[in-house]
Amino acid sequence: MPNLFREGIDTMDTNEMGVKGIEIEGDATAMDPSFSELVVQRGAENLLACYQCQKCSAGCPLAYAMDILPNRVIRMVQFGLRDRVLASNTIWICASCYTCSVRCPNDIDIAKIMDILRHIALKSKVKPAQKDIPIFHSVFLDSIRSKGRIHELGLIWQYKAKTRDFMKDAALGWKMFRKGKIKLLPSKFGGGREMRDIFNRYEKGK
Repeated sequence: MPNLFREGIDTMDTNEMGVKGIEIEGDATAMDPSFSELVVQRGAENLLACYQCQKCSAGCPLAYAMDILPNRVIRMVQFGLRDRVLASNTIWICASCYTCSVRCPNDIDIAKIMDILRHIALKSKVKPAQKDIPIFHSVFLDSIRSKGRIHELGLIWQYKAKTRDFMKDAALGWKMFRKGKIKLLPSKFGGGREMRDIFNRYEKGK
């Protein structure tokens, strides 16, 4: 990140930083400029190109369920509001449908940024606003890592074992099993080793 970013943050007062409804509590000491640098290093190369047109939030099909709209998340990342972003509902509610990324006039991959934030939140052991969604996120990735693809029954079992909510959706699960939608055994897949290598390279690089 250029030093101009740090200098710009340092010279802003708290009134100036209340952009698009984002209120900054206290003063600039609440901000961590290294957070935005970390997000950029993880793959959000054009993070600073956002000029708050709000097209991402206007098109998001899940905006109604979010505590912070996507455009505000981007601004908060720019300001280095690490704790508020990582503890937000929004990064876990995001369905990665890529509507925001497609609509962005500056080609900012907002869906990718949300995924980066989820990964940072998990690594930082921040208490999530949504208890069960991060568990599903982790179990889903573990299934991909170990088998190369999703085995629905194995994923359901791991998820239920971690949430301890065994009976929720049991009737629906049984109905899907009877219709052959859930298989007892995972299907064969020859790229499991390559998939594990991808995960290992990512973990080492990040």
